[in-house]
Amino acid sequence: MITLLFLGSFSSFAQKKEPVNRILFIFDASQSMLGRWQSGRKIDIAKKLLINMVDSLKDIENLEIGLRVYGHQKGYPPQDCDDTKLEINFQPAYLVIERMKAKLNMIRARGTTPIARSLEEGAKDFPSGDARNIVILITDGKEECGMNPCAVSRLYQRKGIILKPFVIGVGLDDSWKKTFDCVGRYFDASKESDFTKILNIVISHVIDNTTAQVNLLDENGQPTETNVNLTFYNDFTGVSKYNYIHTMNTYGSPDTMVIDPVISYKLVAHTIPPVSVDSITLNPGKHTIIPISTPQGELEIKMNSKINYQYIVRPAGIDTTLHVQEINTIQKYLIGSYDIELLTLPRKKFINVVVSQSTKTTYSIPNPGIVNILLPSRGYGGVYLQNKDKLEQIYYFNANNLQHKLTLLPGNYKVVFRSKSAKQYIYTNEKSFKLKSGETELIKIY
Repeated sequence: MITLLFLGSFSSFAQKKEPVNRILFIFDASQSMLGRWQSGRKIDIAKKLLINMVDSLKDIENLEIGLRVYGHQKGYPPQDCDDTKLEINFQPAYLVIERMKAKLNMIRARGTTPIARSLEEGAKDFPSGDARNIVILITDGKEECGMNPCAVSRLYQRKGIILKPFVIGVGLDDSWKKTFDCVGRYFDASKESDFTKILNIVISHVIDNTTAQVNLLDENGQPTETNVNLTFYNDFTGVSKYNYIHTMNTYGSPDTMVIDPVISYKLVAHTIPPVSVDSITLNPGKHTIIPISTPQGELEIKMNSKINYQYIVRPAGIDTTLHVQEINTIQKYLIGSYDIELLTLPRKKFINVVVSQSTKTTYSIPNPGIVNILLPSRGYGGVYLQNKDKLEQIYYFNANNLQHKLTLLPGNYKVVFRSKSAKQYIYTNEKSFKLKSGETELIKIY
């Protein structure tokens, strides 16, 4: 029964459907679209070219299409900033194409340009559920209703409702083009011939299978590093999109991953310390190799102890904790120099420890010993590490306990004690002792 349940679970996992692709076309039918654009009016040319494009989508599986139009219901003036409407709700492409073509033919350019409101309402048009929600905005003008299209786009991208919108500028004034950089990925259709090419590129982002491989490069520039956690962040919103653990395929090459080309990415390789690459863009329908320099070596501190001591690893000369590692474990670090502080008693430090490519840097620490300190009464003082003429206090008596059992590294120590009831400094007692590796010492203070 367990086997059947496992096989059933595996089968359902393997047969899990890919999320549906949804494209919402937001079409500008504001009064400015009546302007001339090479062979005719902008709106007529844009409708014709868009109709030709959507007609080619009807046989694509796992694709749903919707159409929102703005500026087509109310004449200008007066300005109506609510003039935006979902004309075609989402349906499978093969069912909706003819309706969409007929609707586009009926649209007349009349009103104003509420881009932000249309983006906001457009984000709400998408049904809930697992899907890739794509917005393609086709416009020839800028926001005319006082809202901020960039803020709206960023909000709904951060919420994960839409992916980075595509903006196709139809004969757009040069001074307005930069205003769309923050809205989404902008394409400039300055000529009629550009429009079809751009639409093909945009649709390719949506429907074509796109792959990438991350080459984790060693000191020699070879992709030999692996087993590193990778996070792909949306470069625009900062939200994480993918988390993968890098691996090599059966041929010994970095494994290929399927990745969404709609957005650009920031890639973080979670080495110690982490390494990142910004502004990664992918070619839709193609394979992209992403190189990132992560040369690594290993670090280990060996110690025969029942206590799982930890040690702090810092960049050499910098008081910043990179990692906390346990003794007798092996961890990879980027090649370079590090400072190590072992949290024993007393603490043990190693300065400028060099980690080299594909080698293991190992330090062996002698076994600690145990000291039992018996005090005649409750009092103050502590245990000092004695290094020639210098004393470093490593343990404090709390004036509550008569016995103190400590695990210490081998070395020369001194106990200094004064009874709580003694009111003069001359009643301070001292006793030196030497602790050897693996031995136990009993120290009595009289």
